[in-house]
Amino acid sequence: MIVTRFAPSPTGRLHLGNLRAALFNWALARRAGGRFLLRMDDTDPERSRPEFAEAIREDLRWLGLTWDAEIRQSERLPLHQAAAERLKASGRLYPCWETPDELALRRRAQAAAGRPPVYDRAALRLSEAEKAALAAERAPHWRFRLEHRRVEWDDGVLGPSGIEAGSLSDPVLIREDGLILYTLASVVDDAECGITDVVRGADHVANTAVQIQLFAALGAAAPRFAHHALLTDPAGEPFSKRAEALSLAALREAEIEPLALLSLLARLGSADPVEPRASLEEIAAGFDPSRFGGAPTRLDPAELPAFSARTLRGLPFAAVRDRVAALGLDPDEAEAAWGLLAPNLDRLSDLRVWSRILREGPDPQASEALSDEDRAYLAEAVRLLPERPWDETSWARWTEACKAATGRKGAALYRPLRVLLTGRRSGPEMAALMPRLRGPAPHAPERRGPRG
Repeated sequence: MIVTRFAPSPTGRLHLGNLRAALFNWALARRAGGRFLLRMDDTDPERSRPEFAEAIREDLRWLGLTWDAEIRQSERLPLHQAAAERLKASGRLYPCWETPDELALRRRAQAAAGRPPVYDRAALRLSEAEKAALAAERAPHWRFRLEHRRVEWDDGVLGPSGIEAGSLSDPVLIREDGLILYTLASVVDDAECGITDVVRGADHVANTAVQIQLFAALGAAAPRFAHHALLTDPAGEPFSKRAEALSLAALREAEIEPLALLSLLARLGSADPVEPRASLEEIAAGFDPSRFGGAPTRLDPAELPAFSARTLRGLPFAAVRDRVAALGLDPDEAEAAWGLLAPNLDRLSDLRVWSRILREGPDPQASEALSDEDRAYLAEAVRLLPERPWDETSWARWTEACKAATGRKGAALYRPLRVLLTGRRSGPEMAALMPRLRGPAPHAPERRGPRG
């Protein structure tokens, strides 16, 4: 069985880049009938916040990306510590006492000599007496001793991949204060939870070489890895937690459709066309990591509202039934209203506006957009308006009568009539809309007096 996970750090709100990783892991599991886990990587007590963890859950629920179990790394520290002790006992985890300033000085010296800034393993050359003297001064941090060999894997996106581990610094797994860092905690939890597939950003490729060696050192099988291209803005910059305007919370506030975001990110950067999907099941069924390329994928947030509107307009009523009910529409008329109004909606809340127009007529302020010529025209149009009840022929009969009486045609004929009945210059097909209007009988707007 495929088991995937999404492992955000609850140190901020989710953004579009995070969503790409969450969606890919969710879709891979759901397509195969597997399990999708939510893991809160909350081992950093200084930055992790419960309110951010709840915000992450809220964002995923809004998107419909349900999870089968939730894990909190902070509750699994004994497992992480036990793994660290095993690595120490095997000689793969060794203590180091360099300060940040000392390490920075070494890196500058390496750069000046034209060498890569890789940790030189000076701590492994210390005598026992030197170690004891340093230990008396300060606590050590602990590094994982990499085997200097090429680490290879078959990447689900990038294909055959590999890293020379000798080109990497031995990573720090435990800080001076005893805090176990992400690299070790993630491997321990992935192994213990039976994670079979990890889909994440291409910025983690080097981490993969380290983690594959860590899995082996702990006697566990490594999962399959797939590294998708990073999602960038139009300027080529990665999406960040600091870009609050692009957080999922902000997009939800802007009424971007969840299915629009998921439809877009599930295909953007792949060989498949980006099209609105009608359901989460359809998104999962068509997902294939191997269809994606390795180049950075650009997304222009300015294009989201139009794609969201396109997605919304194509949804069947069953997909929005509960949300429409929450807007307070008459349940007996909601489905018919959706069929009529959906093709003209930009946001679902527009349905509430149109529902009010159907019940009460246009906003009185609508006449402010009319010219004096249009006001004079509408005085004649009101006189020619067919009597109620209106049916599907009423609009055609009315416009023909207005055309014959005034000589108007095209937009000059139709648009003022639409404004008179709805207060809007555009909207649903009037022949279908007119029989559903239940507001007071329209009256000709007053002509404005001379200025001055």
